[in-house]
Amino acid sequence: MDIFLAVLPALFWGSIVLFNVKLGGSPYHQILGTTIGALLLSIVLYFFVRPELTGFIFLIGFLSGVFWSLGQTFQLKSIHAIGVSRTMPISTGAQLVSTSLFGVIVFGEWNTTRSVILGILALVLIIVGAILTSKRAKGEKEDEESRGAFRKGLVFLAISTIGYLVYVVIARLFGVDGWTALFPQAVGMVAGGIILTVKYRPYDMYTVKNILPGLIWATGNMFLFISQPRVGVATSFSLSQMGIVISTLGGIFILGEKKTRGQLISISIGIVLIVVAGFLLGYTKS
Repeated sequence: MDIFLAVLPALFWGSIVLFNVKLGGSPYHQILGTTIGALLLSIVLYFFVRPELTGFIFLIGFLSGVFWSLGQTFQLKSIHAIGVSRTMPISTGAQLVSTSLFGVIVFGEWNTTRSVILGILALVLIIVGAILTSKRAKGEKEDEESRGAFRKGLVFLAISTIGYLVYVVIARLFGVDGWTALFPQAVGMVAGGIILTVKYRPYDMYTVKNILPGLIWATGNMFLFISQPRVGVATSFSLSQMGIVISTLGGIFILGEKKTRGQLISISIGIVLIVVAGFLLGYTKS
């Protein structure tokens, strides 16, 4: 039962972008709706958990949420540029690499020979996996438009990774735990969503529809916080990386993104490598 709870965050988080794409709208509809949905459920959870909030804790959580919105917005922009099945493996890999390196440099993680070996191996697997998942079909001629779209997607993902990195590390830097940060994070997410979308005025039914992915995201967060004390941070972190399987394969088989047989094999191997890397990084935390 505990392992099942630990797998649920991956199930919920991996499906978010699939719902975003299926429900439609621009990245601006999607991010605004998602943040509103996350806030709604976070308000409900706040009244159940009743964490102690100070002004400082609220500020840290708020800033964390703003940067989550930045990360999610540019991940969605990348999805619109190059698709779910190319975006998500690269995005997941970049997040794992950036947070791991930050942990090593700032928090002094990987302080044993075993953790250094596992960590370096994991980073190599992530890089190889990301390359495999973005591989073009054999003999495919890439025109200038598709090359431009891919370059644009990579730029979006670079910005997205910075946003996600700050979202993850800022609460840890100041010792704010997940349950305590949940509500102010959601407020920051909505504020970030409004700031990033106000120019485009995405105030219609597409935004309303995209409230659902926000509810799904907050539910995944809830199960992560529930499972961590039961299975440990290392196991819950590792299992949460399984969301890449759902989002990437969902992009191909549910959203209908076209891939050749060779690309499917390459993507599958890349996903496996990134998931294995996630588990290895989890072990470095144990």
